[in-house]
Amino acid sequence: AEEGLVYLDSVFIEGTGYYGGPSTLRRVRIETGAIIQIRDMPPPSGGGSFFGEGVAVWGDTIVQLTWQRKTAVVYNRDTFAEIGRFHYPTQGWGLTHDGSRYIMSDGSSTLYFRDRNTFAELARVQVVDENGPVNALNELEYIDGLVWANRYQSSWIVMIDPATGRVRGRFNLGYLGDLHRGVANGIAWDPATDRLFVTGKLWRSVYEIKLTEQ
Repeated sequence: AEEGLVYLDSVFIEGTGYYGGPSTLRRVRIETGAIIQIRDMPPPSGGGSFFGEGVAVWGDTIVQLTWQRKTAVVYNRDTFAEIGRFHYPTQGWGLTHDGSRYIMSDGSSTLYFRDRNTFAELARVQVVDENGPVNALNELEYIDGLVWANRYQSSWIVMIDPATGRVRGRFNLGYLGDLHRGVANGIAWDPATDRLFVTGKLWRSVYEIKLTEQ
């Protein structure tokens, strides 16, 4: 199932998670969906397997979270060779960065800001809207100063001010034909052309969409 999506140099970097089998890191051709490069997540030190979650590309590295193992695997961006691991005390769901800090979700209403080199927590913020805390924050993307987040088990994406945690906007993907295959879970942004891509768990397609003010 698709768990993390990033646009990079005209391809997608995609992280997947599976029960009872290997999770993967993939480089995928946008136009056709063809897998250009793939590797299974390396196993935990204690045996078993990782369930892969969100991914973020920063400089020459890719970081891939795991759901319940409190471990992130760090890869070389080009070769997918493992070059390190980070550890954190929560579950791992979504991951992005703002150019200064990693931004991470754990399925709650909290966003965590983490150090680029050590992954130590630097700060956190609770996400709220006019009705109170906004929970089930999942896959993340940093776009034009806001953190965009899928909400797990819904078709909604929310746009969050990372300084305050306030939701500044939201939109619904319920009109997309693949939604019956699984929840929406995947946001990717091409800043050079302002292209926005979305997908979901077990979806057959990645959609390029445009938003209009309402």
